[in-house]
Amino acid sequence: MDLDALIAGAREGRPRAVARLISLVENGSPLLREITARLCADRPNRARIIGLTGSPGVGKSTSTGMLVQAFRKRGMKVGVLAVDPSSPFTGGALLGDRVRMQDHATDPEVFIRSMASRGHLGGLSWSTPQALRVLEAAGCEVVLVETVGVGQAEVEIASLADSTIVLLAPGMGDGVQAAKAGILEIADVFVVNKADREGAQAAIRELRNMTALVERDWKPPIVPTVAYRGEGGEDVLEALDRHWRHLEESGELESRRRARARDEIEAIALTALRSRFADLHGDRRLDALAGRVLNAGLDPYSAADELLDTLG
Repeated sequence: MDLDALIAGAREGRPRAVARLISLVENGSPLLREITARLCADRPNRARIIGLTGSPGVGKSTSTGMLVQAFRKRGMKVGVLAVDPSSPFTGGALLGDRVRMQDHATDPEVFIRSMASRGHLGGLSWSTPQALRVLEAAGCEVVLVETVGVGQAEVEIASLADSTIVLLAPGMGDGVQAAKAGILEIADVFVVNKADREGAQAAIRELRNMTALVERDWKPPIVPTVAYRGEGGEDVLEALDRHWRHLEESGELESRRRARARDEIEAIALTALRSRFADLHGDRRLDALAGRVLNAGLDPYSAADELLDTLG
C-alpha cells in the first residue's frame, strides 16, 4: 500500500482515498500509528465538530441531512460520521443513515461515512476521533457526528464535539428522559423536531422550564424544526453560530479541544495497557502473586502495585 499516495489523495479531498483511510482507522490497521502521526504533522484545517444525539425515532438522520443542506448553502465543505449500532451476533450494522442522506451522495463537497459502533458504549465508535482527523485533513470545514441513538448512555459525544445538539420530539416523553439522563448538562442547542405534531409547544415549554433551572454561562436555545420538510435548518445554524461565538469569546473552545486531546491520549494509553494485561493471563508472575494473596501473605492492592511495577 502506497501510504504517501493515500494521504496525499485524502488531502486533495479524493473520496476513495478518504474512505480507504477511514477504513484503515476503523479496522485498527497496523498502519494506524503512522497514519495518525502523518495527519497530525501538518493540520492547517480545524473543522467545527457538531454532535447530534437523541433517542431513537426523533429524526437524527433526517435532521443531519437538513443541516448538511444548510451548511452547503453557505458554501462549506461538510463531513458526516453517522454511527450505527452493531449486531451483537455478527458485528455488522445496517448503516441506514447513508440511505436517508442520498440527496447529498453526489455532492463532491460532502463526505458521508457510516461507521459501526462495534459494541462500543456511549453512542460512538471507538475510532471516531481518528476518523475526524481524516476528514479534517480532507478539508472539511464542518463535521457532523450523529450518534447511535442508544438513549441515556449517549453522553460521550459531549466530550468530542465543539457543539452538541440534543434532538427531541413531541409525544416521546423526551423531557423526562432529558432530566433523567443528564442530557440538560451536555446540550448546547436543543432541537424539537417534528414540530408540526401535536404537543410540540408543550415540549418546548417543558424544556424552557427545565433549562431555566440549570446554572450555566450558556443557556441552550430551543429550536423547533420539521426536518423532513427542511424547515428550521437555518435557525439551527444561527443557534450554532451564537454558541460558536460564545466558545471563542469565553475561551471554552480551547479548553474543550484540549480536553478532547487529553481524552484521546488517555483512551490510547488505556487500550495499550489492557493489551499488556491480557498477555499476563497464565503468566507465572500473576499466578505467583495470586498464590501469595490466597495464602494471606499479601493483600491484593500491594499485589497490584507489584504487577504494575513489572509492567513499567
